[in-house]
Amino acid sequence: MDKIEEGYSEGIYNDKKYGITKTIFNKGNSLKVYAEELGGNDFISLNYYVTKTNELLKPCEIPEQKVIHFLKNVVLISNE
Repeated sequence: MDKIEEGYSEGIYNDKKYGITKTIFNKGNSLKVYAEELGGNDFISLNYYVTKTNELLKPCEIPEQKVIHFLKNVVLISNE
């Protein structure tokens, strides 16, 4: 989660380019990540919550395994 910065960024996943938006809420205790394949149909959507006892990953309309694979394998493109 930490490698994706808040706001908009772009990355490569499965040889395709994605636009990625990360929004942080509740003083960093929850966040939303939405990634959309640019020029394609694929997307990744998730919410992530940090509680006093747990960290919860809640994918939106896609399997958890797909979300985890994306987060581990996306290569972010530097804006510099």
